[in-house]
Amino acid sequence: MSGYALRKILYLHGFASSGASGTVELLRKWFWERAEPAHRAVVVAPDIPLDPLVAEKTLEALAYDEMPDLVIGTSMGGMYAQMLHGFTRICVNPSFWTSKKYDILYVGKHKWLNKRKDGETEFHVTKETVAHFQEFESRQFDGIDDDDRMLCHGLFGDADTLVGPESREAFEQHYPGMSQTFPGGHQLNSEVLANTLIPCIRSLNVI
Repeated sequence: MSGYALRKILYLHGFASSGASGTVELLRKWFWERAEPAHRAVVVAPDIPLDPLVAEKTLEALAYDEMPDLVIGTSMGGMYAQMLHGFTRICVNPSFWTSKKYDILYVGKHKWLNKRKDGETEFHVTKETVAHFQEFESRQFDGIDDDDRMLCHGLFGDADTLVGPESREAFEQHYPGMSQTFPGGHQLNSEVLANTLIPCIRSLNVI
């Protein structure tokens, strides 16, 4: 690594997932094991708190503590990534209205899809949780300035059935010309990583 500055990526996962997801493992393998020394990067992947009002403060503090060269968010994580103004970020199939996904965010008991650092395997969504998502989502596009519009990039799968076209439309409304469509579904898999995400990152010259 001599002569190269070590880069850092902050990855934000989707709903009910964690920083120990398969996507995180995929990113770490790519940016450390497979990458050339000049393009290696550490991937920081926190467990995002369930409550969006708590998550907002937690992730903002983490971003300014870690000062990543790039923020990548998928699905719900793309919603949070969009709000980290001032950082270069890529939102992959961002889910801007989780509160409207009634088959996902419903009151009751849920299971975490991946191992969490606190050891919890289940979580409970309450009416207050849903209300907090609604409040958060109502102001998620506030505070965007002209400089920041050039820092946020959107990638949208043409076969994504989970995030509707309203997310792409909202992104283009606030970040005109900063999105692209890729062949693929909702998940960030190895094919999307190699054929779409990595070329996008390389074009930004941040990693």
